[in-house]
Amino acid sequence: MTTIGFIRHGSTEWNRLGKLQGQLDTDLTDEGREQARLLGLRLANETWDGIISSDLKRAKETAQIISKMSGIPIIGTDNRLRERKYGQVEGTTAAEREERWGPEWKLQDLGQESDDELWKRWSELETEILEAYPTQKILLVSHGGFIVQVLRVLRMDSEQFLQNTSLTILLRQENGWELELYNCLSHLETVHEQ
Repeated sequence: MTTIGFIRHGSTEWNRLGKLQGQLDTDLTDEGREQARLLGLRLANETWDGIISSDLKRAKETAQIISKMSGIPIIGTDNRLRERKYGQVEGTTAAEREERWGPEWKLQDLGQESDDELWKRWSELETEILEAYPTQKILLVSHGGFIVQVLRVLRMDSEQFLQNTSLTILLRQENGWELELYNCLSHLETVHEQ
């Protein structure tokens, strides 16, 4: 039985500024690196077989830090784990989007990737993972918009905002995926208790 752990990358400057990153390649902040380090320390106490990461810098560096701290090997990067492409709105804040395109900007064709296009790349990757790792536990370092859309189609979405370096675990059952853990940040909570 395959187990997948979805990890949203660590914090970036654009996360802090409220800018939509999409497929633009932004860097982690020091806070994002620390989040990844703490998650890596947590995962060192768990059993995972490998990490596959989005090829965007913020996800790739998150994966590298987690691997270094946990000893879990990186087995590759895959551009199908990239964030949703947002086209013209990438790099803008909510206020800038409303100012340029109005409150209904999401309904306009501004070059954003459709739900179907995103689902197609996940479906291809999912099939490959299930074939290559039928009994393994694989971590996928990806992006909030991508992970949330996959969960939405699997009917596992929540109103809770997916946080940076959160861990969401799916177990493969005979009739599909089962949600075991959602948006878990226990690795960050230990910091505040010290």
